[in-house]
Amino acid sequence: MKPVCLVIGAGAGIGGNVARRFAREDYHAVLCRRSDQEGLKRLVSTIEAEGGTASGYLLNAIEEGSIESRVEAVESEIGPVEVAVYNLGAQIGNRSLEDTSHKAFEMGWRLATFGLFRLAQVVCPLMEGRGHGTLLVTSATAAMRGNPGQHSHAAAMGGRRLLCQTLNAEYGPKGVHVAHLVVDGSVDAPDTLGKMLGPERYRKLRETRGDGLMQPDKIADTFWHIAQQHRSVWTHELDLRPFSDSPWWNE
Repeated sequence: MKPVCLVIGAGAGIGGNVARRFAREDYHAVLCRRSDQEGLKRLVSTIEAEGGTASGYLLNAIEEGSIESRVEAVESEIGPVEVAVYNLGAQIGNRSLEDTSHKAFEMGWRLATFGLFRLAQVVCPLMEGRGHGTLLVTSATAAMRGNPGQHSHAAAMGGRRLLCQTLNAEYGPKGVHVAHLVVDGSVDAPDTLGKMLGPERYRKLRETRGDGLMQPDKIADTFWHIAQQHRSVWTHELDLRPFSDSPWWNE
């Protein structure tokens, strides 16, 4: 039975590439995303064509019990979740305080913080029982710095960061490695940056910036490295950015 890498938020960018990276290392990748069944099938087919194994599921993380039931099904039907990746974004767009509705503000929290809490609540005790496991959490610049118009996103991602710290404090001594990875830059991902910019602007940006955009397969290499760390040298937080960008604290 293969160990499982469960990815919540498995799009064509970071999540899908992390799943592919772990599948190449003989993990069974379980990919979960909210929509786009065809895109999900393509990711699973790509992993299988590369010699790996994978399963794909549509999952609405906001729906009550959705995350919990999926983890339980994976554990009983596929194998133990050795690595869980929480890769859901929580960006609702740039909105002034007056234009940020209660519903929009809460949506950011549900995606960024409450969803992670629910995943941790079901997966961390399982990992504790086995004496090992890894929870990798994709984060953003907003977890470190609040900008105008980012009331929901900054509050939500700041909560995500501190939740990772409390999880580490409780479960680190029990053998569960929790890592908070700050993606401090624009990721070359067609279903996030590409959709936000539109096809033409996205194409021009890729031509102009090249690897000044963060490459998701290279981000995936870092996720793999952290999951393999010896517990005497665990990384609990790190940040990644392209060579051409200033870090969040210098902007």
